[in-house]
Amino acid sequence: MIDIFLKKYNITKNNIYLLLNDMLDKKVDFGDIYFQLKEKEVWVLENKIIKKGTYFFDEGVGIRVVKNISSSFSYTNSITLNNLVNATNKVCSFLSTMDRNIFKKESYLNMNYLYTQCNSIKNFSIKKKIYLLRSIDSLARKQDFRVIDVYSILTCEYEEIVIGSTDNNFISHDIRPLVNISIRVTVEQNNNREKGYSGGGGRLKFSDFFKKKNNNETLIDFWTKEAVRIALVTLSAKSSPSGYFPVVLGPGWPGILFHEAVGHGLEGDFIRKKTSIFYKKIGKQVASSLCTIVDDSTLIGCRGSINIDDEGVPGQYNILVEKGILKSFLQDKLNAHIMDSKSTGNGRRESYAYLPLPRMTNTYLLSGTDKHINIIESVEYGIYAVNFSGGEVDITSGNFVFSTSEAYIIKNGKILYPIKEATLIGSGIQVMQSISMIGDNLSIDSGLGTCSKSGQNISVGVGQPTIKINKLTIGGVS
Repeated sequence: MIDIFLKKYNITKNNIYLLLNDMLDKKVDFGDIYFQLKEKEVWVLENKIIKKGTYFFDEGVGIRVVKNISSSFSYTNSITLNNLVNATNKVCSFLSTMDRNIFKKESYLNMNYLYTQCNSIKNFSIKKKIYLLRSIDSLARKQDFRVIDVYSILTCEYEEIVIGSTDNNFISHDIRPLVNISIRVTVEQNNNREKGYSGGGGRLKFSDFFKKKNNNETLIDFWTKEAVRIALVTLSAKSSPSGYFPVVLGPGWPGILFHEAVGHGLEGDFIRKKTSIFYKKIGKQVASSLCTIVDDSTLIGCRGSINIDDEGVPGQYNILVEKGILKSFLQDKLNAHIMDSKSTGNGRRESYAYLPLPRMTNTYLLSGTDKHINIIESVEYGIYAVNFSGGEVDITSGNFVFSTSEAYIIKNGKILYPIKEATLIGSGIQVMQSISMIGDNLSIDSGLGTCSKSGQNISVGVGQPTIKINKLTIGGVS
């Protein structure tokens, strides 16, 4: 597969090995060459009309060399051997002469095969994709007479990468498909309008959307009905109270709280720069003893899963927090080298035009032993948050603000009525230390997560079981 990819550009594996050797001959500590080909197709339906159909294609190569803690980087979308040679000479010339500290030699040979290699852009017709969007519109309107608009986006991506590096004897290769559907439904009653959002996907085939599950529903059926349900719930919701309450977070997408308030603070560059609240906390209690948090790129077909990262390191299952004790950080090669550690397979980049950074893949809290119903029944008066719509986090302090898109009041152990405009306010470490119950119903989100860092957007997954936080500040309107 590597030879087939490179043949399009009249480049061989031996050419790459010679370039990597040339980097070392020029006295750099480390160098890598990252080839990428990417296709993307997007279809948009609004108000029963196909409003947009776009196709995007890009290919290129990024060349990086490192000496001490300095990096030199160049990229081009014209892949020729002559350009590679010139770029290699150029990036090596930018680094001053200094003592060498060569990256330890590794052998990243074994890799997982976690997802299909199917290209849904080419293997499935435009007619079928338009049919999918129209079927979503039709099904949503059949659910309730108050549905006045349906907006859905179908995205199919196909990415192929080849990576060569001076610390590895092998050239790595991966094919990464990604298919997603996003659904927004608008409902209206008595001149009051509300919206509901749903959808999902992952490293799947387009045809997987149509496979029927145990309840005889397809993924598309379920997500469409969910968008309508959430919109109708919001339509009947009361204003959220404000105060300091127990909070129950539902399974799945609410795990975005751990991604934002905990995961980012455990990325190696923030630790190295001493800007994370978790700096110097390895081996210390940072959460309730009930909490074990992992970053796991090995989940089959999930949005954040990767066979290899963007430095050629196989995807891994990394335990970050174990029974409340901070165990490890997320590392790419550069930060691991500077911190005298090892890459955890978390070197990721948006494209060949960017340098890799330590980033999350699928980050989630492991299951506990409590039943969902018992967690609800343990709350005398509090909030049950099922979904979030957005939020902000300060990496240095760990402080966060999250807005709910679906939440309810709990009173005397029963879920009473939906509320809107509820905002969760707190600190990542304080929240983790305040978790008193963890459910046995771990769920990974449906596959819509995108993480932004330093201007780079990548696909990620989050998850958790139902959890109870003893007390959390809720910002509302009353």
